[in-house]
Amino acid sequence: MVQQAPRLERHLIAPQLSRNQAKAIVGLAAFFCFANSFDGDFVFDDSEAIVNNKDLKPETPLGNIWENDFWGSNLSSNSSHKSYRPLTVLTFRFNYLLAGRLNPVGFHVLNIALHCVISILMIDVFAILIGGLVYDGKGKRLNQAPKASFLAALLFAVHPVHTESVAGIVGRADLLSALFFQLSFLSYCRSFQGNDDKFSFSWIFSSLILCSAAMLCKEQGITVLGINATFDILMICKVNISDMTKKLLHKGQLKEGNELLRRGFLTRMGLLTMGGSSLLYMRWRIMGTGPPAFTEVDNPASFSDKILVRTVNYNYYYSLNAWLLLCPWWLCFDWSMGCIPLIESVIDWRIISVVVLWICLIGLGNQALNSGDNSTRRVLTFGLALLVIPFLPASNLFFRVGFVIAERVLYLSCAGYCIIVTYGISTLCQKCRKYKRLLCTSLLCLFGLNMIRCIIRSSEWRSEEQLFRSALAVCPLNAKVHYNVGKNLADRGNQTSAIKYYREAIRLNPKYVHAMNNLGNILKERNELSEAEELLSTAVNIQPDFAAAWMNLGIVQNSLKKFQAAEQSYWNAIKYRKKYPDCYYNLGRLYADLNRHVDALNAWRNATMLKPNHSLAWNNMVILLDNTGNLAQAEIIGKEALKLLSSDHTIMFSLANVLGKLEKYKDSESLFLTALQLNPNAANYHGNLAVLYHRWGKLDLAKKHYEHSLQLDPTTPGTKENYNMLRRKLHQLENKGTA
Repeated sequence: MVQQAPRLERHLIAPQLSRNQAKAIVGLAAFFCFANSFDGDFVFDDSEAIVNNKDLKPETPLGNIWENDFWGSNLSSNSSHKSYRPLTVLTFRFNYLLAGRLNPVGFHVLNIALHCVISILMIDVFAILIGGLVYDGKGKRLNQAPKASFLAALLFAVHPVHTESVAGIVGRADLLSALFFQLSFLSYCRSFQGNDDKFSFSWIFSSLILCSAAMLCKEQGITVLGINATFDILMICKVNISDMTKKLLHKGQLKEGNELLRRGFLTRMGLLTMGGSSLLYMRWRIMGTGPPAFTEVDNPASFSDKILVRTVNYNYYYSLNAWLLLCPWWLCFDWSMGCIPLIESVIDWRIISVVVLWICLIGLGNQALNSGDNSTRRVLTFGLALLVIPFLPASNLFFRVGFVIAERVLYLSCAGYCIIVTYGISTLCQKCRKYKRLLCTSLLCLFGLNMIRCIIRSSEWRSEEQLFRSALAVCPLNAKVHYNVGKNLADRGNQTSAIKYYREAIRLNPKYVHAMNNLGNILKERNELSEAEELLSTAVNIQPDFAAAWMNLGIVQNSLKKFQAAEQSYWNAIKYRKKYPDCYYNLGRLYADLNRHVDALNAWRNATMLKPNHSLAWNNMVILLDNTGNLAQAEIIGKEALKLLSSDHTIMFSLANVLGKLEKYKDSESLFLTALQLNPNAANYHGNLAVLYHRWGKLDLAKKHYEHSLQLDPTTPGTKENYNMLRRKLHQLENKGTA
């Protein structure tokens, strides 16, 4: 199977390197671009997909990975994101087991390694797409375009748009999907080894299996079938699409039809179609309840009632994606929530970018179809196919997606872009031979700038603070950016600054209920209860099923002594989230304030049934039973709690108080001492142990712990009075002894 080396190879200014040298340079370039992200934190979506995902933990059955979505929610749930990526989650679990805990370093190192491997493999992929499928007499595949494949792979390795996929740990899905995508394509190519007319069924089946693996890493992986079909049509069957189209339009006889049958084209297309249909059917069955539900702020254009508005904005999004590939300087972790306002008028200047995009695509398409040079047609067609086909699942053409722009979905499409850029560089080298030195300098500058941008951007992904703040300059109109900056500040204890960003998020998006909820919580902690109540009430009016906001509203209303309203808010929260232990806990606190002791105990018992390690609920039950004189029941509850929370010093302390009142002094002393080992600087622990010794008659020990308690906190209620009583008693005993 011999094909002529492409014309672009002859004119490129890239160095002629050996196979191993090229792969070493590409791998090292990929490594240096993103190496500084290796010790980054878990950031942004990592919290949900990794930190809070129970499927990563060894105690979770391995089978759960195959039943839950990427974020750990059951696929049958209406709240599921429906992103089914079990192989990716399996690698997260491997990282967890390897480190024995959630250590982000291992996760980042594997991501960087995957990008290096993918970049190196791109040399083989580009060698076939650009130079053709060529074998020597021994059946070894030859690289007919070593300079072009090296240059394209190097462009791919150092492209800054990859930062989200490499430096963000959840980008592992894109990396693994791309790896299996490459392996599936290379396996499909192996099926034609050394023979024009025959092909290997085993290699095609291997390609389909690898395609399914790519899809189980991320849904985008199935698009490799489209690339395989394009490769088969253009390179194996050598179909000239332009000529075939002209013959069909003029009702000419297609001699190519018999040739296609002879080469087994229809058989292979049948296998690809059956494989793809089976994968799509299984994916549809796995989704269970249907596609995920997204909100208008996630993808506003898709919610427009006007077809023209949707069409124009979708095309504008495509132009922005193209711009990110062309000039990846403005990068952002999130492009939703007003970051890109809708185009709703024909006089909006942004329509120009749509026109420019289609002029470029039509021009490239025309050249790909009608060029007189076979290799030019092939290279441009493959470049466009690899640019467009992997992007189709994110295009909104087949179903609504949950984002406006996502840099991670361009990981594979970037490979097509690199082929087109390599073709453009070769054309410039051919037409501007006098300026080759200038072109070489410009090319080196391009690589240098891209590498610098990668290093800067990957450093921004090392922490949430840097990541969120970097987005303010790119998307100042994005309410989610301000929300995340505010949340990060609040988590670090800077409530004053957090309030400013939360208010800006609400100003930009007056229906941003999560910002209202978080701001309401901060105001509640600062005792600004009236504004907190107003914000939380607005949030639940906008989104009536927002359970967390209902619970927080109940807490605020309870603080404002609006007990009836607070009770109703708590029950609303439980209505929308059946298993809500924290809400039952707060409901119990309300009932305790109202002296509805039985209701309080029932609420706290519900909290512990839903969350057996709910320390506060257990402790409050013991304290309430103690305060109401139900000491025997308090003892039972306290011991039950310690079976589940054996190292919880607060429960030990409460139970020790109960046992002291029951005159079980030895048991009480043991619990007090254990609690003090766990929390030695608790003044009230020393004070209550002193009271126990006082009752028990161990006055010297009582004196010691009273003094220790007062030393830690002189204002501890009752301790000073008890200490003075003990001193008087010791003085009396001393006087008696003297007499």
